[in-house]
Order: sequence, then structure tokens, then C-alpha cells
Amino acid sequence: MRLLVTGGAGYVGSVCATVLLERGHDVVIVDNLSTGNVDAVPTGAEFVEGDVADVAARVLGDGRFDGVLHFAAQSLVGESVEQPAKYWQGNVVTTLTLLEAMREAGTPKLVFSSTAATYGEPERTPITEDDPTRPTNPYGATKLAIDHAITSYADAYGLAATSLRYFNVAGAYRGAGENRVVETHLIPLVLQVALGQRDKISVFGTDWPTPDGTAVRDYIHVLDLADAHLLALDHATPGAHTVYNLGSGAGFSVREVISSCRRVTGLPIASEDAPRRAGDPAVLVASSERAMADLGWQPKHTDLDVIVADAWQYLQELGDRSHAARRS
Repeated sequence: MRLLVTGGAGYVGSVCATVLLERGHDVVIVDNLSTGNVDAVPTGAEFVEGDVADVAARVLGDGRFDGVLHFAAQSLVGESVEQPAKYWQGNVVTTLTLLEAMREAGTPKLVFSSTAATYGEPERTPITEDDPTRPTNPYGATKLAIDHAITSYADAYGLAATSLRYFNVAGAYRGAGENRVVETHLIPLVLQVALGQRDKISVFGTDWPTPDGTAVRDYIHVLDLADAHLLALDHATPGAHTVYNLGSGAGFSVREVISSCRRVTGLPIASEDAPRRAGDPAVLVASSERAMADLGWQPKHTDLDVIVADAWQYLQELGDRSHAARRS
């Protein structure tokens, strides 16, 4: 298939583009490099630098595409609260422009990178696709709004669409990993302590109603996530928009993640207890039973130490490449 990958110079997008190329697909990447890195664009992909809203119509109109995988987005929860206009414009308006470009070009399939933030604070765990969607921040609200827009395009124009709501993505694959200027995810933050880039990691809340008192989250390996995107493309049905949760089905506490990072790195990794953060739920774990049943998806890299080890190897190699670049 000939596929457009928006945000393909970012973490998840670049890994998915790499897997698509390995499976023999023709890949075109659009990314404005505001948070992505041109070095992450996999060899063999055609790269177009620019905002999706500005170039989607031209790129899709230049050649027949079989589908779009849409990763490009503003994705920092805290920033979305402080700058909601940036998120409504960058996420919703941009995606509406993309949907129109797809309709005009006759592009039949869409896989949308959604988020567990659409659910807000869950009433129960594991979270299923039928649970209420009550996002607690503009980031989650914009992603939910996009889901509604996609449904209307599927109903009215026959678009074959899938939204994948995933939880905490981690790990790395073939030199592509998580490397953002503003890091908010636990595993890379803990590993930054191991690298000497941070003094310690803060544990926000030690009195949660969980086995060790710290918050529990679901982690999914980025390669398992990429596999789900390919399966979603294969199973997309004209005129239907389907939503799937993606997770490992098991949660790990903050203390368990820190312990795993210590085992993998062999380093002590200093931590400090801190008060709970407002709005943090005690447990966020996904039910992926629907994706397993409908798509035949099965996560293969669910061992936390394996996920951490892949991320650790990537960050070490990234540091080596950075040092080499500075010496040259």
C-alpha cells in the first residue's frame, strides 16, 4: 500500500513508519519538525517538511494513497491547559483539514492516534471502549472531538476509519525511541536520572489505594503499538469508524517502574516522595479485549524489564551519537 504518515518524524510515528517499510509498503511522511527530528525519518520513506494543514491537500492530490496514519498532534497535557487555543487549532482544525483533503483525493482509510485521555478519570478499571468519555483537559477533549468528526466522515462519506486509544507507550525499535525536549513520561524521566541528566525522580503520591501506595499505569511497547496500526489498516471497513483501546492489560506502579529501571541499568537511581498531583487517578489500565478479538492483535513485549531495556539502550546510543556529533 501507499501510505501517508503524519508526524512520522516523532517517536511513535517513526517506529510505525519503519515497520510499514519493513512490511513492503510505500511510505510518505509529513512532519513540521516542531517536536519531531529529521534523523528519526526512516531510510526509504519520502519526507515532506511542513504543517499537515498546509501540505495535506497537495501531497494527497499528487498521487493515489491507500490510507493515512495520523500521528501529528500537540500532546502535552499541562500545556493544553495553559494554551488551549494551540490545541484546538493544532489538533482539531488541522485534522479537519486533513479529513477534507482525504475526501477530495479519495483516500479511503484512516488510522488515528488517539489517547486514553479521552476517558478522563475512570469509574472502573480496566477501562473499556464503552466507558464514559469525560476528558479532564483540553488535550483529551481535542482528541475526543476528532473522534466525533471522524465518525461523521465515516457515516457521510464512507471513510474506513479506526481510532486507537493507547495508554503509556515506551520502549524503542531500530534506533527510534522517545527523545523529546519536554519530557513528561515516567520511564524516560527515570532513565534520565540514570544518565545523570536529573538528580532524582519524584514519586507523586505514596498513599494511593494500590498494593504499594503509588499510582498504577498501563505500559505498551511501541513495537506492539505499531503492529496494531497495521492490523487496523487491514481491518478498516468502509463507512465505519471503530475505536480500540491498546494496552498491555496489566498495570505497573511507579515504584515498580523505578525498580525495573534500577535492575536494567544497574544504577541506584535516587527518588523522593512527593504529594499527589491534582487530577491523577490511582489506576489507569486498559482492556484491550476488543482489539484482540476484532483485529487479532496480541502484545508480545509485555515484560516491563524488556520495555525499559529497549528504552535504556536507545538513550545510551543517542548519547553516544550526540557525543560523536560534537567531536566531528
